[in-house]
Amino acid sequence: MGPSMPSWSVLRSIQNEEQVTRHRLSRGTTRRIVRFAQPYRRDIAVFLLTVVLAAGIGVATPLLAGDVVNAIIGGGPDAGSMVVRLALAIAGLAVADALLSLCQRWYSARIGEGIILDLRTRVYDHVQRMPLQFFTRTQTGALVSRLNNDVMGAQRAFTSTLSGVVSNVIQLVLTAAVMFTLSWQITALSLAMLPVFIVPARRVGKRLAEITRESYNLDAKMNATMTERFNVSGALLVKLFGRPDAEAARFGERAERVRDIGVQQAMYSRTFFVAMLLVASLAQALTYGLGGWLAVTGSVTAGTVVTLALLLTRLYGPLTALSNVRVDVMSALVSFDRVFEVLDLSPGIEEKPDAVDIPAGSGRIEFRDVHFRYPSAADVSLATLEDVTALDRTEGAPVLKGVDFTVEPGQMVALVGPSGAGKSTTSMLISRVYDVTEGGVLVGGVDVRDATLSSLRDTIGVVTQDSHLFHETIADNLRYAQPTATDDDIWQALTGAQIADLVRALPDGLDTVVGERGYRFSGGEKQRLAIARLLLKHPSIVILDEATAHLDSESEAAVQRALTTALEGRTALVIAHRLATVRDADLILVLDGGRIVERGRHPDLVAAGGLYAELYRTQFAVEPTPEPAPYREEVEIITVPSRPLDP
Repeated sequence: MGPSMPSWSVLRSIQNEEQVTRHRLSRGTTRRIVRFAQPYRRDIAVFLLTVVLAAGIGVATPLLAGDVVNAIIGGGPDAGSMVVRLALAIAGLAVADALLSLCQRWYSARIGEGIILDLRTRVYDHVQRMPLQFFTRTQTGALVSRLNNDVMGAQRAFTSTLSGVVSNVIQLVLTAAVMFTLSWQITALSLAMLPVFIVPARRVGKRLAEITRESYNLDAKMNATMTERFNVSGALLVKLFGRPDAEAARFGERAERVRDIGVQQAMYSRTFFVAMLLVASLAQALTYGLGGWLAVTGSVTAGTVVTLALLLTRLYGPLTALSNVRVDVMSALVSFDRVFEVLDLSPGIEEKPDAVDIPAGSGRIEFRDVHFRYPSAADVSLATLEDVTALDRTEGAPVLKGVDFTVEPGQMVALVGPSGAGKSTTSMLISRVYDVTEGGVLVGGVDVRDATLSSLRDTIGVVTQDSHLFHETIADNLRYAQPTATDDDIWQALTGAQIADLVRALPDGLDTVVGERGYRFSGGEKQRLAIARLLLKHPSIVILDEATAHLDSESEAAVQRALTTALEGRTALVIAHRLATVRDADLILVLDGGRIVERGRHPDLVAAGGLYAELYRTQFAVEPTPEPAPYREEVEIITVPSRPLDP
């Protein structure tokens, strides 16, 4: 093993030393890693065996080379055949070393890629099950880093770190033992050069770590700038309000600093590399000088000098690498620990082992004295994912306070009220985005906490005010709701959503890529695609959360026609700020401050003169004395102190 590879690993270790040593590992991390490696224990054993054999060949080859020199110098009738045999032995060892290298690389890749697969899939699956609040608090880039950088770091624990430590230890012990056996004087003198390399290298490494951290920070800022400016919303904002010259100048300043740092990094790295080669060459020169003098005086043979010189090149590498083995091992452990941090977060919503299916076609929703407060940051997130020193452990204020209502199958029930009253939160409890703090939510007579998540998803369909579309084709976006849907099923859903003609007019039809977040379509078109996705799912309960908000009159009318089809024969819970969209609801529930303060039908609530009537007058500027309604007796006004309306 030459000096080049250890020099790079040592440099990396020195760069990471401060960061790694400051990280405090969680208890039991090592045991968890061992358990995690159990499926690969046979592969790891074979891998380590190849490493040991390769290390043995690395020491045997210089010994045979020394014997060749001695045979040549010694002469004699058998010298020629001896040299040929030794040369064949060296060639055989070279072939064996090459085969071992291929075998070692195969097992290394098999173990490493298998661990990457296991970790990534486990983290990805776990993150998908985290509560929605986790995603509202977490930096997406930091989370993606756990799936990439830290998983790769954990993978190195079983490949480069494990093989490096084992190989270097064996090679160091064998090489040092053989060298001291051959000549302790030459060996001791050669090792005296090691501090000349290690001490300056640590100083260079620390300086390199500083500029590397600055480089990472600048790269992160440039990436954040590009991400914000290059998405559709950011690009539009820059075009409307931005100053392209100023934007380019600011970005250019950061890019120039990254360039300067790159030059410094290149020079520091090359200086380190050259220093390693220089020290190794000087040590080799000492070996030849002292060894040659000893050979001339007859203390050692010429072959011994050659053997020592060759072994020396295999001694410095392991010594320098093992001088920072603690940092290498800690780096791998830290990567595992950071991955385990994510896996140890409670997903919040879990399916019970004895969960039952919600009966097919169930359309009844029941809220029984429901109380809810959002979990604290410490319950759902990590400080390192939010880029904060410590997480807030303060419990949030109650959002819902004793909510009771029932939606019968086929009914359309509307939730209205001021912003922050708890309307969207109420709908999220039905689809179990969150679980209630107290009370219960029942669908089809089954508490959602006792239901299988698959049956709950099949029963409930949701359309939000900003329906998300993936950067995929129209067909792929719709099949997200029903993977087995045929093209005929998709066209039927598009027809029901009043958007089939538009899709047919597109050059690629169902294979049209919708663009990032569906920006190739207008707001009304995206909503109708979302409704088509819902129709393809065939849910018995539909939740509409401000489905027509932010749409112009024409788009709203088109979406309303699509919703007429979507709601036919289904139970509907509609959340709306625009009261005109819920006038025909079978029941209107007025929420304020987390409580239902009024319930009834539109004309009765207007006539009652309560909060609903005030909201209605604010929106439509009507007189406060509407005509009495024939269903006055159905109105229920709950006496609950209402908070002031939002300005």
